[in-house]
Amino acid sequence: MNLNRAATFVRVVEAGSFTAAATVLRLPPSSVSRAVARLEGDLGVTLLQRTTRTLSLTDAGRAYFERARDAVAGLDEAGALAVEAVVEPRGLVRLAAPPEMGGHLASVLAEMVRRHPRLSVDVTFTSRGAELVGTQVDLAIVVGTIDDSSLVVRKLGTTSHRLYAAPAYVVRRGTPTTVPELAHHAAVLYRAQPLWVLSGPRGKERVEVTGAISGDQLSFVHEAVALGHGIGLLPMFLAERAAVLVPILPAYTAPGGLHSLVHASRHPSSRVRLVRDFLGERLAAACTAQRPVIRPVISSRRTP
Repeated sequence: MNLNRAATFVRVVEAGSFTAAATVLRLPPSSVSRAVARLEGDLGVTLLQRTTRTLSLTDAGRAYFERARDAVAGLDEAGALAVEAVVEPRGLVRLAAPPEMGGHLASVLAEMVRRHPRLSVDVTFTSRGAELVGTQVDLAIVVGTIDDSSLVVRKLGTTSHRLYAAPAYVVRRGTPTTVPELAHHAAVLYRAQPLWVLSGPRGKERVEVTGAISGDQLSFVHEAVALGHGIGLLPMFLAERAAVLVPILPAYTAPGGLHSLVHASRHPSSRVRLVRDFLGERLAAACTAQRPVIRPVISSRRTP
């Protein structure tokens, strides 16, 4: 099979005529017509019905075009990727990320642009990243399941959550030493979920907690905990980044959400691939880190 003939046929169908396709391909119309005729001879079928005024696909031509179009597009994309592979990636990559990843992501991207100064990254913080891929952003960090099967998904791992409080809260209310004691403390809740399921030395333990403040963004929960409003169940990468919180019951953890990197094209540009791979390496390490950073706990003295 002569691939040039197949590509010429695709261009003819897309352009709507031999003359228009010849203009795109910068070839004489007779050469274009001859290439399609030879393709039909190779296949032993008629692909195009020709009249003096119109050009239309036969059933066989329509079936062939649907598959050949994807193959030709793949070859075009492969050619572009080959050219990109020999030059330093440059240009803008648009990224969507959950709001709570802002601080951690800033340090990761700062390292990346130092290594690749011709790249730039524009970050949109949203929990709807998967919906924006392919239209408003090139790449997204997504937490949770992804329903759109057309997207390309690279799973990074599940974050580990632990309990944290502000030093001022610990001084004021003391430090719980068992899971059941959490029920007598103030909690800052994520999405108003009062049931905490923790894994530790005794296996899984459940406790119902209460609190006056809750929110649907982890960055908000983190800020409220840092201000001393209660104990929060937070991702390690968020809580450990700034040394303003102390761990509570550090032997206990809870699984967080599954983090994934998502993009639309199966053959993304070199700059998108570079950002994807760099983030994939750094974020996967953050997701799988299980060892707590234990700092000395402030005095657990209770005040009336």
